[in-house]
Amino acid sequence: MKTKYGIFAGLFVLVAMIGMSPSFADSNTTVLSTNDGIQLTKTVVPMSIPSDNTMPWGFIEGTVENHAEGYPVILQIYQNDEPVHFAQTDVNEDGTYEYKFRARNLDGNNVVTVYEGDYEVKIFKSIQITGQNLI
Repeated sequence: MKTKYGIFAGLFVLVAMIGMSPSFADSNTTVLSTNDGIQLTKTVVPMSIPSDNTMPWGFIEGTVENHAEGYPVILQIYQNDEPVHFAQTDVNEDGTYEYKFRARNLDGNNVVTVYEGDYEVKIFKSIQITGQNLI
């Protein structure tokens, strides 16, 4: 299960990999449960939004190999262990998913920063169990 994390139009998710769309090893993925041939996994990745960000949108995208049809990807964003935003997004037939969010917004004539600083993103994925993809 490879997951790629990035931000749209120059806003970057990963502190150490700014400007890249890296793939991550599953070392940060844990199995939460296994039921009826479906395994629920959790992957945790850092997200850093610089204070000088000027882009309005961000996104989280990835691929769920052997995704369980009908199960969305659930995203949870935390800052300092406090919940900031929860969302879910559907998985496409090819196993890819993408979730877009506002990093900046307008309130009348004022620009409002929605995300700034360091965050932890928890990504929950459901996969079909086969003999080859057991974690």
